[in-house]
Amino acid sequence: MRPTRRDVLKWGAGAGGLATAAVLGIPSTATAASWSHRSWMGSLSSGLSLTSLTIPGTHNTCSTSGIPAAKCQDWDLLTQLDNGIRFLDIRLNGLAGTRNEMGLYHSDIYMKKRYQDVLNDCDHFLRGNPGEVIVMRIKNEYAGGNKLDSEEFKRRFNWYLDDPSMGFRPLFWTNPSWPALGQARGKVVLLTDFTHDWTTLKWSDHCDIQDQYNVPDEAKRRAIVAQFDAAFHDQSTSRIFINFTSTAKGPIPDPSIGAKKIFPSVYEYLDPRRNQRARFGIVPMDFPNYRTDILDLLINKNFV
Repeated sequence: MRPTRRDVLKWGAGAGGLATAAVLGIPSTATAASWSHRSWMGSLSSGLSLTSLTIPGTHNTCSTSGIPAAKCQDWDLLTQLDNGIRFLDIRLNGLAGTRNEMGLYHSDIYMKKRYQDVLNDCDHFLRGNPGEVIVMRIKNEYAGGNKLDSEEFKRRFNWYLDDPSMGFRPLFWTNPSWPALGQARGKVVLLTDFTHDWTTLKWSDHCDIQDQYNVPDEAKRRAIVAQFDAAFHDQSTSRIFINFTSTAKGPIPDPSIGAKKIFPSVYEYLDPRRNQRARFGIVPMDFPNYRTDILDLLINKNFV
């Protein structure tokens, strides 16, 4: 049974909370210290598993353009990485007019970015910050006139990995288990959300996911809190917790209103626990630039 909010409030902030964390076996990292948004993972112990961390991310990472209803981010990809985002939610359809390429889409809305542009951005960032790790969910968006069936999606993805004109395979960690930081530094950890028979990390098998996006605001708030609570109480290293704060209830033409309505309750949960050791897994957000204080609270969890 998952703990209630009342259960978790018992562990509170301060010294008592730190003792509870030690009993639960949460691995220690560096002592509290200054860290850089661009290289915060580089300050952590190489022996830590990714499953023991709190990792800020973005939902529909490259949805920065198109009709208002499709927009989820103001920051472009490199700006996100420079500001500490380490989980990318990448959604692909076929790129119109090409035989091998894929493009970034939100449903059937093209985001004016090709998948090779995403990989080049990640490669550029990691070369400049070799202590960092990027977790990348790859989803077959399967929408609109450019949707790809399973076999064609696999073929095109492999083209990016192995074709001499691309050759991105060395950029990826493709093993079927979550790595320690030291194993994956300077790489993109591949998390697949499409049909295949490969031995890689799989979205449905290796993650515990909260992604209730089309529910009333209060139901969304409860779901976020429940997932934070579950991540704290379950210290298994076999899966990583995913806790989307994004919601589809923001009115058009300003989709950021949805994020603005949910963010205060996220802050209300995290702020009293700022001095308590805990891991909360991956937290994908819409418009993190609206609440960089929440982004900082998530990163700082790794240094308490």
